[in-house]
Amino acid sequence: MKLPAPIELYFDAAKDAGNDAPVEAFTQDATVKDEGRTLTGHDAIAGWWRASHDAYGQTAEPRDMREEDGRTIVRAEVTGDFPSSPALLTFAFGLQGDRISTLEITV
Repeated sequence: MKLPAPIELYFDAAKDAGNDAPVEAFTQDATVKDEGRTLTGHDAIAGWWRASHDAYGQTAEPRDMREEDGRTIVRAEVTGDFPSSPALLTFAFGLQGDRISTLEITV
């Protein structure tokens, strides 16, 4: 499957729990919604990424992709140190040009 470049960059970083947040894939004012929290901007996204990976040691592998309501929806298998691992999660990306402007992660 051919992912849009910024989404591919995101998942390439997510293949290894030790990788830094791929903030270059996001717009400066991007928002991420995950686990009931909304984070805005590169610093907040980098902090969320590191805390999440430190807590769960997760990796993510895309399984399928579709376009829906102007967003790119990717289902990915997430494996890590959490009770339901591995889990199939939904990543809904909003793109602005060649960057991610919004990301919402849901079960």
